[in-house]
Amino acid sequence: MAEIVLFHHAQGVTPGIVALAEEFRSAGHIVHMPDLFDGNVFDTLGEGMAYAESIGFGEIVQRGVRAVEGLSNDLVYAGFSLGVLPAQCLAQTREGARGALLFHACVRAAEFGSGWPGGLPAQIHAMDADPFFVGDGDIDAARAIAAGADDVKLFLYPGDRHLFSDRSLADHDAAATETMMRRSIDFLKNHPVGSHR
Repeated sequence: MAEIVLFHHAQGVTPGIVALAEEFRSAGHIVHMPDLFDGNVFDTLGEGMAYAESIGFGEIVQRGVRAVEGLSNDLVYAGFSLGVLPAQCLAQTREGARGALLFHACVRAAEFGSGWPGGLPAQIHAMDADPFFVGDGDIDAARAIAAGADDVKLFLYPGDRHLFSDRSLADHDAAATETMMRRSIDFLKNHPVGSHR
């Protein structure tokens, strides 16, 4: 069993994000799902990103940091797109992190310190023609982290959809999501509870 903190994407805590959290719970894991948007859910990615920009990306990261205060250090941090920012920050900087699951986004490890921590396992999942993941340079950041760490794996799925794992959105790809979740749950099974640092 793992304890996971799952951060939502820029459209908020959608029914699809809730369903993904339930899949992890059904596999026997504890899932915390902070709402960084104070209950706001958006119909389009553009609306959600505009709201995120009005808050400020630094504030979104800090909301994520505040959300784990009082929780165990022995956590896996998961993030979907925008939620990768707090997830990756906490995985790299909070003592005792067990691992990271980064979906649809990745930032350079240097954004949150001197580099990816040694011994910190992770998976990164995205589509190989996602205009955001590829066009914004996330794929380069992901490849660099995976190349420099033995236990970080990058999984690319064929297609150009961004939030393909959210079944409540038009971008949903059921086959890719099924594979992504199987790999993610296997990752949790293969990294038993216990601090890596």
